[in-house]
Amino acid sequence: MIYPIVMYGDPVLRQRAKDIPQGTDIKQLVADMFETMDAANGIGLAAPQIGKSVRLFVVDGTGLEDEPDMDNFKKTFVNPQILDESGTPWDFEEGCLSIPNIREKISRKEKVKIRYYDEEWNLKEEEYDGMKARIIQHEYDHIEGKMFVDYLSSLKKKLLKGKLADISKGKVDTEYRILAPSKR
Repeated sequence: MIYPIVMYGDPVLRQRAKDIPQGTDIKQLVADMFETMDAANGIGLAAPQIGKSVRLFVVDGTGLEDEPDMDNFKKTFVNPQILDESGTPWDFEEGCLSIPNIREKISRKEKVKIRYYDEEWNLKEEEYDGMKARIIQHEYDHIEGKMFVDYLSSLKKKLLKGKLADISKGKVDTEYRILAPSKR
């Protein structure tokens, strides 16, 4: 099932998501999230972005041909916990399905160590770097109630205020279904 993507301004995007009770059957939700992400041409999707305040996100970087080692980067992260972020911060232009048509340079550390469960409830602890780390950090922010625009300077935020207000009202063109806060 393809869910509409919740737009900027919805309170669910600002809540710290709740842990999913261990052993819960999440297979259908995970499948729906991958289907929703694919339909929106995304590379990551967190549960709050479909209106569910739970600690779950999916990533799929396999379509990023310009990035090395992404061919197997399709994963599910359940109840993740970032243990460490390290390395030299680097800037990259990020976007977000919940903030369509806005892209800004965001600085993030180059490495991340994360502990999480996969969709089968197998506990994992792994390290990622480069683009993989960035995608994980971006999606992890979502389950913490944070968005990439939070990293912008106050001047940048002021310049984007009108566009963000339009997005929160559903006044935005996308190729995917959206759910504006005023429509919820």
